[in-house]
Amino acid sequence: MSTYILAIESSCDDTSAAVLKGTFILSNEIANQLVHKSFGGVVPELASRAHQQNIIPVVDIALHKAKITKKQLSAIAFTRGPGLMGSLLVGTSFAKSFAMGLNIPIIEVDHLKAHILSHFIDDNTNKAHPKFPFLCLTVSGGHTQIVKVDSPAKMEIIGTTIDDAAGEAFDKAAKIMGLPYPGGPEIDNLAKMGNREAFAFPEPKIQGLNYSFSGLKTSFLYFLRDNLKIDEQFIEKNKADLSASIQYTIIKVLLSKLKRASRETGINEIAIAGGVSANSGLRNEITLLAQKMRWNVYIPKLQYSTDNAAMIAIAGYFKFLEKDFASQRLTPYSKSTGF
Repeated sequence: MSTYILAIESSCDDTSAAVLKGTFILSNEIANQLVHKSFGGVVPELASRAHQQNIIPVVDIALHKAKITKKQLSAIAFTRGPGLMGSLLVGTSFAKSFAMGLNIPIIEVDHLKAHILSHFIDDNTNKAHPKFPFLCLTVSGGHTQIVKVDSPAKMEIIGTTIDDAAGEAFDKAAKIMGLPYPGGPEIDNLAKMGNREAFAFPEPKIQGLNYSFSGLKTSFLYFLRDNLKIDEQFIEKNKADLSASIQYTIIKVLLSKLKRASRETGINEIAIAGGVSANSGLRNEITLLAQKMRWNVYIPKLQYSTDNAAMIAIAGYFKFLEKDFASQRLTPYSKSTGF
Protein backbone atom coordinates (compact mmCIF):
# COMPACT_ATOMS: atom_id res chain seq x y z
CA MET A 1 0.00 0.00 0.00
CA SER A 2 1.35 3.43 -1.00
CA THR A 3 2.18 6.05 1.62
CA TYR A 4 0.77 9.49 0.86
CA ILE A 5 1.92 12.40 3.02
CA LEU A 6 0.19 15.78 2.86
CA ALA A 7 2.51 18.51 4.13
CA ILE A 8 1.76 22.05 5.31
CA GLU A 9 4.36 24.85 5.50
CA SER A 10 3.36 28.18 7.06
CA SER A 11 6.39 29.35 9.02
CA CYS A 12 6.60 32.84 7.50
CA ASP A 13 4.72 34.49 4.64
CA ASP A 14 4.35 31.64 2.13
CA THR A 15 1.46 29.22 2.41
CA SER A 16 2.49 25.91 0.90
CA ALA A 17 1.03 22.42 0.59
CA ALA A 18 2.61 19.34 -0.98
CA VAL A 19 1.77 15.70 -1.52
CA LEU A 20 4.43 13.02 -1.38
CA LYS A 21 4.08 9.38 -2.47
CA GLY A 22 6.88 7.57 -0.69
CA THR A 23 9.81 9.88 -1.45
CA PHE A 24 8.38 11.04 -4.81
CA ILE A 25 6.85 14.50 -4.98
CA LEU A 26 3.44 14.64 -6.64
CA SER A 27 2.63 18.32 -6.04
CA ASN A 28 4.17 21.34 -4.33
CA GLU A 29 1.98 24.44 -4.30
CA ILE A 30 2.94 27.83 -2.88
CA ALA A 31 0.80 30.95 -2.37
CA ASN A 32 3.00 34.05 -1.98
CA GLN A 33 1.97 37.15 -0.04
CA LEU A 34 2.75 40.28 -2.04
CA VAL A 35 1.17 42.51 0.60
CA HIS A 36 4.48 42.73 2.51
CA LYS A 37 6.41 44.33 -0.35
CA SER A 38 5.18 47.85 0.39
CA PHE A 39 6.26 47.51 4.03
CA GLY A 40 9.81 46.42 3.23
CA GLY A 41 9.48 43.23 5.26
CA VAL A 42 7.05 40.64 6.58
CA VAL A 43 4.27 42.01 8.83
CA PRO A 44 3.35 39.09 11.16
CA GLU A 45 -0.33 40.02 11.60
CA LEU A 46 -0.88 40.37 7.85
CA ALA A 47 0.98 37.11 7.26
CA SER A 48 -1.25 35.09 9.61
CA ARG A 49 -4.41 36.57 8.08
CA ALA A 50 -3.23 35.71 4.58
CA HIS A 51 -2.45 32.14 5.67
CA GLN A 52 -6.03 31.76 6.85
CA GLN A 53 -7.26 32.84 3.43
CA ASN A 54 -4.81 30.74 1.44
CA ILE A 55 -4.47 27.43 3.25
CA ILE A 56 -7.66 25.68 2.13
CA PRO A 57 -7.32 26.63 -1.58
CA VAL A 58 -3.62 25.67 -1.57
CA VAL A 59 -4.30 22.25 0.00
CA ASP A 60 -7.16 21.65 -2.42
CA ILE A 61 -4.94 22.44 -5.42
CA ALA A 62 -2.13 20.23 -4.06
CA LEU A 63 -4.47 17.25 -3.70
CA HIS A 64 -5.99 17.88 -7.12
CA LYS A 65 -2.60 18.07 -8.87
CA ALA A 66 -1.46 14.93 -7.04
CA LYS A 67 -4.57 13.20 -8.39
CA ILE A 68 -5.54 11.71 -5.05
CA THR A 69 -8.39 12.25 -2.61
CA LYS A 70 -8.07 13.20 1.04
CA LYS A 71 -9.19 9.69 2.01
CA GLN A 72 -6.00 8.25 0.50
CA LEU A 73 -3.75 10.24 2.83
CA SER A 74 -1.62 8.29 5.29
CA ALA A 75 -0.62 11.24 7.50
CA ILE A 76 -0.32 15.02 7.60
CA ALA A 77 3.05 16.65 8.25
CA PHE A 78 3.35 20.30 9.23
CA THR A 79 5.93 22.86 10.28
CA ARG A 80 5.89 23.21 14.04
CA GLY A 81 8.71 25.76 14.14
CA PRO A 82 10.73 27.87 14.15
CA GLY A 83 8.93 30.78 12.54
CA LEU A 84 6.30 33.46 13.13
CA MET A 85 3.96 32.25 15.86
CA GLY A 86 0.78 33.54 14.22
CA SER A 87 1.66 31.92 10.91
CA LEU A 88 2.64 28.63 12.56
CA LEU A 89 -0.63 28.52 14.49
CA VAL A 90 -2.62 28.62 11.25
CA GLY A 91 -0.74 25.68 9.73
CA THR A 92 -0.66 23.69 12.96
CA SER A 93 -4.36 24.16 13.65
CA PHE A 94 -5.34 23.21 10.12
CA ALA A 95 -3.15 20.09 10.13
CA LYS A 96 -4.50 18.93 13.50
CA SER A 97 -8.13 19.52 12.54
CA PHE A 98 -7.83 17.95 9.08
CA ALA A 99 -6.04 14.89 10.46
CA MET A 100 -8.59 14.47 13.24
CA GLY A 101 -11.41 14.56 10.71
CA LEU A 102 -9.69 11.91 8.61
CA ASN A 103 -8.57 9.87 11.65
CA ILE A 104 -4.92 9.81 10.50
CA PRO A 105 -1.73 10.72 12.40
CA ILE A 106 0.02 14.09 12.39
CA ILE A 107 3.78 14.57 12.14
CA GLU A 108 5.55 17.64 13.49
CA VAL A 109 8.54 18.85 11.48
CA ASP A 110 11.36 21.22 12.36
CA HIS A 111 11.68 23.79 9.59
CA LEU A 112 15.50 23.76 9.59
CA LYS A 113 15.78 19.98 9.50
CA ALA A 114 13.32 19.98 6.60
CA HIS A 115 15.57 22.30 4.60
CA ILE A 116 18.42 19.81 5.04
CA LEU A 117 16.29 16.79 4.14
CA SER A 118 14.98 18.48 0.99
CA HIS A 119 17.96 16.84 -0.73
CA PHE A 120 16.12 13.50 -0.52
CA ILE A 121 13.05 14.56 -2.48
CA ASP A 122 12.65 12.44 -5.59
CA ASP A 123 11.16 13.76 -8.80
CA ASN A 124 11.52 13.08 -12.50
CA THR A 125 15.11 14.36 -12.66
CA ASN A 126 16.56 11.45 -10.60
CA LYS A 127 18.95 13.77 -8.78
CA ALA A 128 21.63 12.13 -6.62
CA HIS A 129 21.22 12.32 -2.85
CA PRO A 130 23.93 12.96 -0.23
CA LYS A 131 25.44 9.94 1.48
CA PHE A 132 25.51 9.83 5.28
CA PRO A 133 27.30 11.36 7.04
CA PHE A 134 27.37 14.70 5.26
CA LEU A 135 27.83 18.33 6.17
CA CYS A 136 25.10 20.84 5.34
CA LEU A 137 25.56 24.60 5.28
CA THR A 138 22.07 25.83 6.17
CA VAL A 139 21.71 29.51 5.35
CA SER A 140 18.58 31.65 5.58
CA GLY A 141 17.34 35.02 6.77
CA GLY A 142 17.12 33.79 10.33
CA HIS A 143 19.76 31.07 10.62
CA THR A 144 23.30 30.23 9.54
CA GLN A 145 24.54 26.81 10.59
CA ILE A 146 26.92 24.02 9.68
CA VAL A 147 25.18 20.76 10.49
CA LYS A 148 26.69 17.29 10.62
CA VAL A 149 24.01 14.92 9.36
CA ASP A 150 24.41 11.27 10.36
CA SER A 151 20.85 10.21 9.46
CA PRO A 152 17.43 11.81 8.93
CA ALA A 153 16.90 11.66 12.69
CA LYS A 154 20.43 12.39 13.93
CA MET A 155 21.85 15.83 13.24
CA GLU A 156 24.37 17.95 15.14
CA ILE A 157 25.00 21.67 14.80
CA ILE A 158 28.80 22.09 14.78
CA GLY A 159 28.82 25.76 13.77
CA THR A 160 26.32 28.59 14.04
CA THR A 161 26.08 32.38 13.97
CA ILE A 162 26.65 34.09 17.29
CA ASP A 163 24.56 37.10 16.22
CA ASP A 164 23.03 37.78 12.80
CA ALA A 165 22.35 35.35 9.97
CA ALA A 166 23.91 35.62 6.51
CA GLY A 167 20.49 36.16 4.95
CA GLU A 168 19.88 39.06 7.31
CA ALA A 169 23.20 40.58 6.24
CA PHE A 170 22.10 40.40 2.60
CA ASP A 171 18.72 41.98 3.38
CA LYS A 172 20.24 44.71 5.56
CA ALA A 173 22.81 45.62 2.91
CA ALA A 174 20.05 45.82 0.32
CA LYS A 175 17.93 48.03 2.56
CA ILE A 176 20.83 50.39 3.22
CA MET A 177 21.29 50.76 -0.55
CA GLY A 178 17.59 51.44 -1.02
CA LEU A 179 16.88 48.23 -2.95
CA PRO A 180 13.32 46.85 -2.94
CA TYR A 181 12.20 43.98 -0.69
CA PRO A 182 13.18 41.16 -0.69
CA GLY A 183 16.72 42.45 -0.87
CA GLY A 184 18.73 39.24 -1.16
CA PRO A 185 17.65 38.41 -4.73
CA GLU A 186 18.13 42.07 -5.74
CA ILE A 187 21.75 41.98 -4.59
CA ASP A 188 22.26 38.67 -6.38
CA ASN A 189 20.98 40.10 -9.66
CA LEU A 190 23.04 43.30 -9.41
CA ALA A 191 26.15 41.36 -8.42
CA LYS A 192 26.16 39.59 -11.77
CA MET A 193 26.90 42.96 -13.41
CA GLY A 194 29.46 44.18 -10.86
CA ASN A 195 33.10 43.75 -9.91
CA ARG A 196 33.33 41.74 -6.72
CA GLU A 197 36.79 43.14 -5.96
CA ALA A 198 35.78 46.79 -6.36
CA PHE A 199 35.42 47.30 -2.61
CA ALA A 200 36.93 45.39 0.30
CA PHE A 201 35.04 44.74 3.54
CA PRO A 202 36.53 43.23 6.72
CA GLU A 203 35.85 39.55 7.33
CA PRO A 204 34.92 38.69 10.93
CA LYS A 205 37.49 36.66 12.88
CA ILE A 206 35.51 34.21 14.99
CA GLN A 207 37.05 31.16 16.62
CA GLY A 208 36.01 27.65 15.72
CA LEU A 209 33.25 27.00 13.21
CA ASN A 210 30.92 29.78 14.32
CA TYR A 211 29.91 32.82 12.29
CA SER A 212 29.25 36.51 12.94
CA PHE A 213 27.73 39.00 10.52
CA SER A 214 26.76 41.97 12.72
CA GLY A 215 30.19 43.58 12.34
CA LEU A 216 30.10 43.22 8.58
CA LYS A 217 26.69 44.92 8.44
CA THR A 218 27.99 47.82 10.52
CA SER A 219 31.14 48.13 8.42
CA PHE A 220 29.05 48.27 5.24
CA LEU A 221 26.80 50.95 6.76
CA TYR A 222 29.72 53.16 7.82
CA PHE A 223 31.47 52.68 4.47
CA LEU A 224 28.42 53.97 2.61
CA ARG A 225 27.86 56.79 5.09
CA ASP A 226 31.42 58.06 4.66
CA ASN A 227 31.33 57.87 0.87
CA LEU A 228 27.93 59.54 0.64
CA LYS A 229 29.42 62.57 2.40
CA ILE A 230 31.83 62.87 -0.53
CA ASP A 231 29.38 61.97 -3.30
CA GLU A 232 25.61 61.92 -2.77
CA GLN A 233 25.27 59.66 -5.81
CA PHE A 234 27.84 57.13 -4.59
CA ILE A 235 25.34 54.28 -4.08
CA GLU A 236 23.51 54.93 -7.34
CA LYS A 237 26.78 55.02 -9.30
CA ASN A 238 28.16 51.85 -7.68
CA LYS A 239 25.14 49.63 -6.97
CA ALA A 240 26.41 46.70 -9.03
CA ASP A 241 29.96 46.83 -7.62
CA LEU A 242 28.70 47.28 -4.06
CA SER A 243 26.35 44.32 -4.45
CA ALA A 244 29.07 42.13 -5.96
CA SER A 245 31.57 43.09 -3.25
CA ILE A 246 29.33 42.56 -0.22
CA GLN A 247 27.98 39.32 -1.68
CA TYR A 248 31.49 38.01 -2.33
CA THR A 249 32.54 38.86 1.23
CA ILE A 250 29.57 37.03 2.77
CA ILE A 251 30.17 33.98 0.57
CA LYS A 252 33.88 33.89 1.45
CA VAL A 253 33.01 33.91 5.15
CA LEU A 254 30.45 31.12 4.70
CA LEU A 255 32.72 28.85 2.69
CA SER A 256 35.87 29.38 4.73
CA LYS A 257 34.18 27.85 7.79
CA LEU A 258 32.60 25.09 5.70
CA LYS A 259 36.05 24.22 4.33
CA ARG A 260 37.43 24.09 7.86
CA ALA A 261 34.53 21.89 9.00
CA SER A 262 35.24 19.45 6.19
CA ARG A 263 38.90 19.22 7.15
CA GLU A 264 38.17 18.76 10.85
CA THR A 265 35.52 16.07 10.34
CA GLY A 266 37.05 14.38 7.29
CA ILE A 267 33.67 14.55 5.55
CA ASN A 268 33.65 15.28 1.82
CA GLU A 269 29.90 14.93 1.25
CA ILE A 270 28.79 18.57 1.31
CA ALA A 271 25.35 20.14 0.87
CA ILE A 272 23.79 23.58 1.12
CA ALA A 273 20.20 24.38 2.06
CA GLY A 274 17.93 27.24 3.07
CA GLY A 275 16.76 30.37 1.28
CA VAL A 276 20.25 31.76 0.70
CA SER A 277 21.21 28.52 -1.08
CA ALA A 278 19.27 30.00 -4.01
CA ASN A 279 21.95 32.68 -4.35
CA SER A 280 23.73 32.18 -7.68
CA GLY A 281 27.05 33.45 -6.34
CA LEU A 282 27.05 30.90 -3.50
CA ARG A 283 26.10 28.13 -5.91
CA ASN A 284 28.93 29.02 -8.27
CA GLU A 285 31.56 29.41 -5.57
CA ILE A 286 30.75 26.17 -3.76
CA THR A 287 30.85 24.33 -7.08
CA LEU A 288 34.34 25.71 -7.79
CA LEU A 289 35.48 24.96 -4.24
CA ALA A 290 34.18 21.41 -4.53
CA GLN A 291 36.51 20.81 -7.46
CA LYS A 292 39.52 22.01 -5.45
CA MET A 293 38.55 20.16 -2.27
CA ARG A 294 37.35 17.01 -4.08
CA TRP A 295 33.95 17.29 -2.48
CA ASN A 296 30.75 15.66 -3.63
CA VAL A 297 28.55 18.73 -3.46
CA TYR A 298 24.74 18.81 -3.42
CA ILE A 299 22.82 21.94 -4.35
CA PRO A 300 19.01 21.91 -4.04
CA LYS A 301 16.76 22.88 -6.90
CA LEU A 302 15.57 26.46 -6.66
CA GLN A 303 12.00 25.36 -5.85
CA TYR A 304 13.31 23.45 -2.82
CA SER A 305 15.68 26.20 -1.63
CA THR A 306 13.11 28.69 -0.39
CA ASP A 307 10.29 27.77 2.01
CA ASN A 308 8.11 25.02 0.55
CA ALA A 309 5.95 22.12 1.73
CA ALA A 310 7.84 19.48 -0.26
CA MET A 311 10.69 19.63 2.24
CA ILE A 312 8.19 19.28 5.10
CA ALA A 313 6.74 16.25 3.34
CA ILE A 314 10.07 14.41 2.97
CA ALA A 315 11.00 15.13 6.60
CA GLY A 316 7.57 13.86 7.59
CA TYR A 317 8.02 10.71 5.52
CA PHE A 318 11.18 9.72 7.40
CA LYS A 319 9.33 10.20 10.69
CA PHE A 320 6.37 8.21 9.35
CA LEU A 321 8.66 5.25 8.74
CA GLU A 322 9.63 5.36 12.42
CA LYS A 323 5.99 5.88 13.50
CA ASP A 324 7.14 9.11 15.14
CA PHE A 325 3.74 10.76 15.36
CA ALA A 326 2.76 13.92 17.23
CA SER A 327 0.10 14.60 19.82
CA GLN A 328 -2.99 16.67 19.11
CA ARG A 329 -2.06 18.68 22.20
CA LEU A 330 1.20 20.08 20.87
CA THR A 331 1.77 23.79 20.22
CA PRO A 332 4.16 25.47 17.76
CA TYR A 333 7.45 27.13 18.75
CA SER A 334 8.81 30.35 17.32
CA LYS A 335 12.51 29.88 18.10
CA SER A 336 14.76 26.98 17.21
CA THR A 337 14.97 24.34 19.92
CA GLY A 338 18.21 22.93 18.53
CA PHE A 339 18.84 19.48 17.07
